[in-house]
Amino acid sequence: MSLDQLIKSNKATIVDVRTRDEFRGGNVAGSVNIPLNEIPQRIEELKAMNQPIVLCCLSGGRSGQATMYLMQHGFEDVHNGGSWMDVNYYKNN
Repeated sequence: MSLDQLIKSNKATIVDVRTRDEFRGGNVAGSVNIPLNEIPQRIEELKAMNQPIVLCCLSGGRSGQATMYLMQHGFEDVHNGGSWMDVNYYKNN
């Protein structure tokens, strides 16, 4: 299943790794905000989430870092969704 199909299916948990202020400025409906710098401290919370997990941020850089970190910590079904605006587009179209 492609990333856009995964997002459209509404089966993925969407995690936005931008700062709280950025998240408040606009986000994907139903997404969870876990800023990149909090990922290590909140790994158990992430493990408890329904997978697959799609990570997003402003451009895809931070979500790429978070994706690699989670994969290194045993997550198998985690994806870099790139920009939150792209994820939002896929979710709503």
